[in-house]
Order: sequence, then C-alpha cells, then structure tokens
Amino acid sequence: MDRGRALEDALSETPSFNALEGRDRAFARALVTAGLRRLGGIDTVLSEFLARPLPDNADHARALLHLGAAQLLVLGTPPHAAVGETVETANHMKEARGFAKLMNAVLRKVASNGQEILNSLPPGADLPPWLYTRWRATYGDAAPQIAEALLSEPPLDVSVKADAAGWAERLFGTVTPTGSIRLAEHAAVDTLPGFNDGAWWVQDAAAALPAKLLGDVRGKRVLDLCAAPGGKTLQLAAAGAHVTAVDKSEARLKRLRENLTRTKLEAEIICADALEFKAEPFDAILLDAPCTSTGTLRRHPDVAWLRRPTDVKALADLQAQLVAASAKLLKPGAPLIYAVCSLEPEEGPGIVAAALRDGWKRAPLTDEVPAEFITADGDMRSHPGQWPEIGGLDGFYAARLLRS
Repeated sequence: MDRGRALEDALSETPSFNALEGRDRAFARALVTAGLRRLGGIDTVLSEFLARPLPDNADHARALLHLGAAQLLVLGTPPHAAVGETVETANHMKEARGFAKLMNAVLRKVASNGQEILNSLPPGADLPPWLYTRWRATYGDAAPQIAEALLSEPPLDVSVKADAAGWAERLFGTVTPTGSIRLAEHAAVDTLPGFNDGAWWVQDAAAALPAKLLGDVRGKRVLDLCAAPGGKTLQLAAAGAHVTAVDKSEARLKRLRENLTRTKLEAEIICADALEFKAEPFDAILLDAPCTSTGTLRRHPDVAWLRRPTDVKALADLQAQLVAASAKLLKPGAPLIYAVCSLEPEEGPGIVAAALRDGWKRAPLTDEVPAEFITADGDMRSHPGQWPEIGGLDGFYAARLLRS
C-alpha cells in the first residue's frame, strides 16, 4: 500500500505467493486481508506496546508486526505459533532481523492484552479518520453499522441464468430477497456444481441490482459501459438483450470473454475509452462508472487505505463526463442506469443532481428492488450495514435517468 498498489495486483505479481500450495496461498491471502480489515485497530494496539514508533527504515519489521498481530487478534492463531513464526520469519530477513527481539516482546504483550484493547475501540477505528468522518456526516446513526459490517468477511453470492431456487438447493445456499443465491460457506468456485456448465457466475447481491432497473430488455440493444469484469454484461445477455460491452482495459475484458464462453452467453466486446466510443444510439445504457469503490471494502479492505480525499472529486468529475458522453449514445427517451459502488455523496447523488440540472430526467424506481433500497428521490442505495442477519451486502448507488 505504501506504493499505491492494490492487494490483488501485489499478490499476483509476487512470485513467492504464487509458488505456494493452494491451502497455504489461501491462508496467506486470508492473513493479509484480515490485517487490512483491522488495520486501524491493530495500529492502535501495537502503539500501546511500543515504547516509541519504529524508525522509517523498518518497513519489513512493521509489516511483520502487523501480520503477527492479525494472527493473534483476528484469526485466533495460538500465541506460540503466531509469535514463533513471526519472529522466525524476521530472523530470516536481513531487513527485519535486528527487530526480532522487539517483535517477540511486543507480540507476547499483544497476545496477553491486545484483544481487550481492540474490543474497546469505538466504531470506525479500523478506517482512515477522514473516511469515517464523512460517513458519520452522510449516514448518521447508520455509520457505525456500516463500519461494523466491514469487519466481517463477505458471503459468496452468485447470479444464475435461470432456476434460482433449484440452484440454491444444489449449492446449499439460499435465495436472497433480490434473487441472488447466497452460499452457506466459501468454497473454490470452480469446484462447485454448475460452474463448468456455466449456470451461474459470482456477483455480489448489490452488484446485481443496477441491471434489474432496466426492466425487460429482451431483444433490445443495450450498451454496458465500463463493463469489465462483466457480471452485469452476463446479466443483460442472460435476460435476452443484444449487449455491447465496452471497457478500456483489455486485461479486464479477458475475464469477461472467459465468462461469456463458460456461460455460453453472447455479447459484442469492444476495447475502447467510453468517453471516445461512438456508435448508433442504443435502446438503453448501463454505466457502472469508475469510482472510489468505498462500498466494497468488505471484500477489498485495501481500498480504504489506498484512497485519498482528493480521489472523491477526481472520480466524480470523471463520472460526470461519462454521463454526458452517454447522452450521445442513447435513443430519445431511452434510459441510462448510472451506478457506482461508492458510499460517497459526491458520487451517486451529487452526479444525479448535476445531471438533472443538465437536462436529464429521473425515472423514479417503484418496485424493481426491495423498498429498503429505494431512496426518497426514487434512486437505489444499498450499504454494508443492511441485511445484517444474513451477512450484509456491498454499497451501491444507482439511478434511472432519461434523456429528453
């Protein structure tokens, strides 16, 4: 994170991680993710037991301390194993060897007293202060619920081409109120029934909602802008639309092509910048715009620490440009679904307010999604604090706009 790299990118580019056996690789990923999910709290706990901050050149030792504390405080690893393995690793790293004794002493104190400190921290302690302050201002009493939901690993949801009830039974899952299937536990998806047959694809329940706002798309030409990794493209294709999927990342489109092949669905895929893309007007557009992604911190906890306050405005400006570009690609009176997986008000509500001033009209939602997700203005809003009894869902905002 110090280098501004996303966790998935860093892991995929680390040879030692890729060389691990499947079980060890899964543990390594779980450990790093747990450490990031409780990063703020772990920082606080460690500061209680460090007489002074580690020097600037102690990055490796600092990282090992965090991982050791994450094993103790989050994963519940027995103290002798967590402390011993962390110190042993430090002794094998020239950059951390000089801190091995200190790490041993600190982690033993964490094992004895750290959990009590972590449990006493207020809501939001694991988030960057600037971000949680914004959420308190925007969501009020719901902000602590959102912060609490981010501490848990998200469940695994899938969207199906057909027969949700039947596939829920086969996958030992349940059908959510929005029609997704939520699995009872995590598993290697490529080993599950129906994967090789292309009956379903992984997609958070909230991420599956924006496409539903278009209603019946059978036989319609639908443009999926900023389409990768492609869950919404698959939804639209499965619903009978003639889909054109546009994204500027060829690498991300590769995954979409693979999923189209696996699910035996069809879509036209174009690698292009959405701001420059030109085509005959479409019957509908789904724009899942680039955003701060603060609604997805349950599954991507690194995002909270990679983002900066200035990113909010920069990405909101880009979204406004994409909405304006969409107007040239729509038939008169056709709908645009503008969506973001962000909890920030400048993204979502702020963009819609500007679009309404610029000539767009809102087509308020009625019963396309459950009432709990429909705002007073008729847009869609979900956040991780909802559905606590079944594991929550990602944060999304979506609006249905018409261009006169």
